Amino acid sequence: VNDYQLFQNYPNPFNPTTKIRYTIPKSGTVNLKVFNILGQEVKILVNEFQTVGRYEVDFSSKGLASGVYLYRLQAHGFDQSKKMIILK
Repeated sequence: VNDYQLFQNYPNPFNPTTKIRYTIPKSGTVNLKVFNILGQEVKILVNEFQTVGRYEVDFSSKGLASGVYLYRLQAHGFDQSKKMIILK
């Protein structure tokens, strides 16, 4: 793993679950959070120390309304967001 990468969730749009993949080239604290379109945090998926590697997180839309959401990866100064759509 040479670079930070945040991949598009699959499937997208989704119901009820989707997978979010990412890679980190340096060990340290990693945060992966989901936000609604207003920027309000709705779910923390990852908030822990992780070693170098590739990761995959399952995200369930249980309790959330249909619509557009953002997921954001932060680690060692890397900060990237992507859109996902929940269809119920």
